[in-house]
Amino acid sequence: MSGLDRRRFLQTAALAAAAAVVPAGRLFAQQKPPLYQISLAQWSLHRTFFDKKADPMDFAKITKEQFGIDAVEYVNQFYKDKKHDDATLKELKQRADDAGVKSLLIMCDGEGQLGDADEKKRYQAVENHYRWVEWAKYLGCHSIRVNAASSGSYYEQIQRAADGLRKLAEFGATHGIGVIVENHGGLSSNGSWLASVMRTVDNPNCGTLPDFGNFRVAGPKIQYDRYQGVADLMPFAKGVSAKSHDFDDQGNETSTDYRKIMEIVLSFGYRGYVGIEYEGSTLPEAEGIQLTKKLLETVRTELS
Repeated sequence: MSGLDRRRFLQTAALAAAAAVVPAGRLFAQQKPPLYQISLAQWSLHRTFFDKKADPMDFAKITKEQFGIDAVEYVNQFYKDKKHDDATLKELKQRADDAGVKSLLIMCDGEGQLGDADEKKRYQAVENHYRWVEWAKYLGCHSIRVNAASSGSYYEQIQRAADGLRKLAEFGATHGIGVIVENHGGLSSNGSWLASVMRTVDNPNCGTLPDFGNFRVAGPKIQYDRYQGVADLMPFAKGVSAKSHDFDDQGNETSTDYRKIMEIVLSFGYRGYVGIEYEGSTLPEAEGIQLTKKLLETVRTELS
């Protein structure tokens, strides 16, 4: 056998051996990405943290070790008194890195109305969010989640909210950080209204975070259809929030048909993270998180 023939023989034998070790079907399955990945929103543990049963600085570690999830969504309320403390920010990043957890976004509340009717207050609210954009950049997040709170008539609120969001999105773009809006009460829980705001903002750095459960427009009974609302918001989505409250004996969420709503999410080509946001009161938070995770995993397998 010549030297060239011998090399060809050895190469063929090596490829055959590799194929024998990893069957083609299994190799393809390993390479196929999941329909979506699962993250954990810090609000799922809000009672735990507010009651000081755990340190919010350990959120990433808890997420990985207790729930087997490797991506997190922070809530600014747990760090608000440390907003301008660089040491806290560095420590938070280090703990996430040590846990092998990816930081996705920061949910920001209590910084003023981005659609305030008073222009001066509106721009102050925009500036109040700047520091959280800096936090998000340092932590390695892709966005901050904000609210589109406003006042006035239906159309006045579209213009006012769009103005504040556009200015914040422009600032966020200078840091490579997106500004995403959640349906979170008032007119923002009206999917059609919030979609109109997004079209008025007309900035690719501004998008939405559709939440499965926040479609109460006014009072306990005035609800915007959650499935229509998610469909309204998905064209602008840079994240998805899987809200959960209660579960039946089969592990299904009692208010939201997760199969139906995830089919809507996926129909828009979304393949990013779906964040667990357990907000129920009848189960311990840890159990609610685990049930939501299991349901999302089951639906993902069924739809794959």
